[in-house]
Parts: sequence; structure tokens; C-alpha cells
Amino acid sequence: MTAPRVFDRALLRRRRRRARALGAATFLIDRAAADLAERLSAVLRRFAAAADLGSPTDAVRRALDGLVDTLIAVDVAPEDVRAHPGPKVVADEEALPFADASLDLVVSVLALQSVNDLPGTLVQVRRALKPDGYFLAALIGGDSLTELRQSFAAAEAEIEAGVSPRVAPFIDARDAGALLQRAGFALPVADVDRVTVRYGSAFDLMADLRRMGATNPLVERRRTPLRRATLLRMAETYAARFSDRDGRVRASFDIVWLSGWAPHPSQPQPLKPGSAQVRLADALGTREIPTGEKPER
Repeated sequence: MTAPRVFDRALLRRRRRRARALGAATFLIDRAAADLAERLSAVLRRFAAAADLGSPTDAVRRALDGLVDTLIAVDVAPEDVRAHPGPKVVADEEALPFADASLDLVVSVLALQSVNDLPGTLVQVRRALKPDGYFLAALIGGDSLTELRQSFAAAEAEIEAGVSPRVAPFIDARDAGALLQRAGFALPVADVDRVTVRYGSAFDLMADLRRMGATNPLVERRRTPLRRATLLRMAETYAARFSDRDGRVRASFDIVWLSGWAPHPSQPQPLKPGSAQVRLADALGTREIPTGEKPER
């Protein structure tokens, strides 16, 4: 069954090229890449063969210098892998070219939120990992840009009597963790790092989004130009609802972290149901109440 086409990935590539021409805003990718290196350094292992799936800029390569022996850059746009000094592959994250059990590590930073078939990509990653290989990725998710989404919705409802999708949908950590389990990863973990950025106005935020290549990539986006009255009302609503005392406005970015291991017999295994040696009530120091019995007052 083919995954629904939610994101216009050709448009995303054009937006990334425009961001480089404008002078890319890299504070989020730099932060996430540094966090990636810190998380990997806690894993007491040297990774021989690693792949980086679609991470923009060279932040991940710089952050992982010394932590991996060989890092293969993977991106669908040739211009985005050309500058990588090591091995590189032009490929879509939704159609990985790696043989089964060929990689020790797969990472991705701020790229997988825009794939149309994330479950399929995760399955391919798990197959490409050697037994006990590691997957670690960060993607924009959760309630990211909720302030911008709410402000646009309120302005369009007031000015245009209708609401159109202006901000892409994001996956939350709970659903992401469930996808890791479905893909067959062992010891799956999903957590969220919320980053709050302050701007002079909503227009400054939108300028940064353009410089990130992160403006509206939805296939079902409205194709007509945004009305000036709607844009101005959005900015007014944003300032009224989401500004601090100094007049600066807040923008939330939730970075959802995913990690999991390709299964291996050496990994901790869950106990079989009914194999516990200690009753839960005893461990908690309380009395077990049979079903149907009312507790004493």
C-alpha cells in the first residue's frame, strides 16, 4: 500500500536551495547535532560504518568527527552531498540503497519529519543495521510552531472565513515510539527537547523559517498568494497571544528524539508473563485487594 503524499519533496529541495542563497539559519540544526554527539558519546562503542540520512548542513559531520570511522552522507539532492568529504550517496530517505545488516549506526537530524512514509523508512533503517546496530534521529515534531499555527488559523477565520493548512503536521513522541516498535527496533526510546526562541515579531520568525528551508511544504497547501490583510492580522494575533513583557514573541520548536537497536540476543529481554518471583503488592508494601472487594475506609 502506497503511503499518502503529504509533503512536496521537490518543493522542499527548492526551499533548501533558497535558504542557502539567503544565508541559512542553523541554530536548530547546530543544537541538535551537538546533542546527537553527546548522546552518542554515552554509548560505549566505536561505530565503524555509519550513515547520515538527509541532515541539512555539515553540522552532523562536524559533530561526529572522532566518534565514527566512516560516515556516509545520504541525500536526495546531489548539491547537498557534494561538499561532503567522505563517502556519499544520492538517494531518497524513503528508498535507502544499503544492503541488509551493512551499517553499525544510522543517524538523521531534522530531516525525517518531511518524509511521506516514515514507517517504511524506519523499517529500511532497521534492516540496514547490523544486529545490535544503533539508530538515533532527531526530527521536528510535537507542538512545534503551535503559536504560528494558532495565529494563522485565527486570522484566516476572521478575514477569509476559512482556514487552510499553513504549518505542516508534526508527529508526537508517543506515536514516534510506537512506530519504532512497529519497525522492529529493540529497546525503543522517544523523548522531546523543547526549544523556545524569541523574536521581535512574527515576521522575523517567518524570515528564519525561510532561511531554514522550512516554510510550508504541504501538497495540499493553498496555491493563491497570502492576502496582506490576513498576514497583518496574523502578526497582530501572534503578538497579542504569545508575547512577553518586553514585546518579543515566542516560538516553540519540539525536537523529538528517536533511538532504537537492531535486535540481538545479547540485549535485555522482557520477562515472560507470569514469571515474576515477587508480588507487586509485596514490593510496594501494601495489601492486595481482590477484584470486587471494596477497600476499608
